[in-house]
Amino acid sequence: MRAARTTTARRTLAIVAVASLGAGLLAGCADDGGDDSSSSSGGGSGKTKITLGLFGTFGFEEAGLYKEYEKLHPDVDIQQTVVERNENYYPALVNHLTTNSGLQDIQGVEVGNIAEVVQTQSAKLLDLSKYGKEGDFLDWKWQQGTAKDGQTVALGTDVGPMAICYRKDLFEKAGLPTDRTEVAKLWAGDWEKFVQVGEDYQKKAPKGTTFLDSPGGLIQAILSSEKERFYDSSGEVIYEKNPAVKAAFDLTAKAAEDGLVGNQTQFQPAWDTTIANNKFAAMSCPPWMLGYIKGKSKADAAGKWDVATAPKSGNWGGSFLSVPKSGKNTEEAAKLAAWLTAPEQQAKLFAVQGSFPSTPAAYDSAAVKNAKNDMTGDAPIGEIFAEAAKSSPVQTIGPKDQIVQQGLTDNGVILVAQGKSPEEAWNNAVKTINNNLDQ
Repeated sequence: MRAARTTTARRTLAIVAVASLGAGLLAGCADDGGDDSSSSSGGGSGKTKITLGLFGTFGFEEAGLYKEYEKLHPDVDIQQTVVERNENYYPALVNHLTTNSGLQDIQGVEVGNIAEVVQTQSAKLLDLSKYGKEGDFLDWKWQQGTAKDGQTVALGTDVGPMAICYRKDLFEKAGLPTDRTEVAKLWAGDWEKFVQVGEDYQKKAPKGTTFLDSPGGLIQAILSSEKERFYDSSGEVIYEKNPAVKAAFDLTAKAAEDGLVGNQTQFQPAWDTTIANNKFAAMSCPPWMLGYIKGKSKADAAGKWDVATAPKSGNWGGSFLSVPKSGKNTEEAAKLAAWLTAPEQQAKLFAVQGSFPSTPAAYDSAAVKNAKNDMTGDAPIGEIFAEAAKSSPVQTIGPKDQIVQQGLTDNGVILVAQGKSPEEAWNNAVKTINNNLDQ
């Protein structure tokens, strides 16, 4: 759910109504701008204070979970400090962990940073395996927070299972089916088929529209369905020689050359206007993206979107909670972290905030199974995203995944959409990535 633009291009504060509650579905992974901010749940004198250091909007406070926990535990006072952008939050977290000072009782960690934290900072973090229940979580989510010595130092909050959001009205005008089941059949099992659908769309596309919003969204979706991307299981950087990465880049570059994608960088103001002005027909769509669509769309777009199963299952986004050993209240903090990430609370977060649970037990709850949202009408979003979450590959995540991903998108495929050749774009991406990895 959480990630900020620039080095972590996936977090927002946009809201969309979900379920019958009509509450906000938060876009978990694209930052909408803004500086640092903070808030707290209050300050009760004489109580055990538990502090959380977070970034973006995890949604705990917004969903009323802090107040609920304080009601269950009257002797506890919960306070959170929030940094809006992860690229500002994470370097400070690493510095605090390295110096073992200045840490909150609970610290949030974005999925793109979890490998580095687990590999280099696990000695500074509490083993949470006796607080959280491994069986509650998706296997791959639990493993992402577990170090080689078997200690689980981070409990998963949300995940970002991949689907495709599309405009039914634009598909119809281009002569494509609009029923979500029929749409999914067009590209089932193959991202190349997905691009071919884009070619069909473009033949009769309404004037001024492209099939997809951006090259960055396409390559992100393709790579989200790969088990091995930028690092191998030994920790070696392999993106440059990994055929799956080059194939994803080349397919995206082809789509860009053929005019199937917009020429904007995701989560930037110019890209926002393409949503508002109906300039594209489809986009890569984890649950949190629905919130971004809602936040940037005009009112008349409600109900014109739908959600279809992606060509292959994948995951884009997600976060964790960790408990530094240096905290003043590690035992109480661990209990709170486990409670916040338990299936019951994750289901509540989805119902109110749209943060998709990393706990499969929540998928059978009414809050998830019956979830709807304004933009996609009667689409069974809970069922679609749940299936994608359960079938997503267990990915190898490296410590600098975000550097590689951003280089491929913001310094690579976007250049093709702006007129560069695929070869020029690839070489520029590799140069940028390698320079940043060497820093």
